[in-house]
Amino acid sequence: MAFTHDLIVLGGGSGGLAGAFRAARLGARVALLEPGALGGTCVNVGCVPKKAMWYAAQMADAQNLAHDYGFDLTPGKLDWPAFIARRTAYIERIHTSYRTRLATAGIEVVAARGTLVDAQTVEAAGRELRAPHVIIATGAHARRLDVPGFDLGIDSDGFFDLRACPERVAVIGGGYIGVELAGVLHALGAEVDLLVHSRLLRHFDDEVTDALVELLRVQGIGVHLGCSVQGLRRDADRLRVAASADLSDRRYDTVLWAVGREPNSAGLGLENAGVACDERGHVRVDASQNTNVPGIYAIGDVTAGPALTPVAIAAARQLAERVFGGHADARLDFSNIPTVVFAHPPLASVGLTEQAARGQFGADVHCYRSRFTPMPLALSDTSYKAFMKLVCAGADERVVGVHALCPGADEMIQGFAVALKAGARKADFDATVAVHPSASEELVLME
Repeated sequence: MAFTHDLIVLGGGSGGLAGAFRAARLGARVALLEPGALGGTCVNVGCVPKKAMWYAAQMADAQNLAHDYGFDLTPGKLDWPAFIARRTAYIERIHTSYRTRLATAGIEVVAARGTLVDAQTVEAAGRELRAPHVIIATGAHARRLDVPGFDLGIDSDGFFDLRACPERVAVIGGGYIGVELAGVLHALGAEVDLLVHSRLLRHFDDEVTDALVELLRVQGIGVHLGCSVQGLRRDADRLRVAASADLSDRRYDTVLWAVGREPNSAGLGLENAGVACDERGHVRVDASQNTNVPGIYAIGDVTAGPALTPVAIAAARQLAERVFGGHADARLDFSNIPTVVFAHPPLASVGLTEQAARGQFGADVHCYRSRFTPMPLALSDTSYKAFMKLVCAGADERVVGVHALCPGADEMIQGFAVALKAGARKADFDATVAVHPSASEELVLME
């Protein structure tokens, strides 16, 4: 049977779209299969609406700061329905842009879920499509826990359905989503408890996350570390959480589960093609995104790699260049990937944590730190200590990790990521003239 396409992409999220666009640009006939909204988690119930809510929370914080500065205003509450309408309109503009670009690129879009019949055949909406290359880019979904009353709470998808700020919220989970949504809800007026099973942001540098815990508590968020949650129950019109922490006096309007995500690998017919998955359901891939079946690849959150949108996009583009662009060695370098937790303020990181660096370099690791009050807050009635840290290794003190918890860290980390990729040393940081007064200058003034 003849091939109908050169490439079939299962999933129209950020990674799937990036792979489809790049392959089409390189001359491939591409079919993109997506049963839901284009853009996947990131655009619809992830990065984009989350960042929109973070900006709204920043505006709430700015009102209080402006009042401290002497502006004659009374901080007000967010008109959630009006803001959600703006957020929805923005996302729809993204959808429209995708549809236009897909049509211009000549990519066939099938609004249906694809199922592998064999290694080169995909069934979708009653049709059979065939191609020598298939990319699995179906993403992930919010994890559920088998505990009593789980459905009394909401997950991160449910957060985006809120049309008003709840008064009292328990956020269960200490990863990106838990920290970020706890911060947003608190800034917008909710009383928040953050219940964390072990450590906060356990893959980040311990010292930086300790600083974040301290800061969250100063802001008024109740952070409960080492807290095991056994379930939820309704108490009149509120919810109670059964947990190892003493929450006997706490009742919540909303409980938000942020306990991780699981790959969307079930129901794809992977077994029909012999595609291997790990024990958690992630599609197994090598460093070039190849599965164990020739011609089938996987990218993004359906794999066990870093669950970050830019990683999926970059991996997809490199894959397309290798398969269709003649670049046999093209693949994503997974080292020194910058990332940001959009807390208040943001926590930004690139490179190795101190604990990882010591595991790799032993005693030949040197760390530099700075604690300071950001100038905008020093002029207000409320302040906290920002924290920055450089992790260096070897006799030449090559910088192998940059970590920052301060206003603006989300924007400054991109440039420092370039420095790490270029192999910068502490001496190069020292030789760089500081921009004063700024927070970023702290990273080139550490002694």
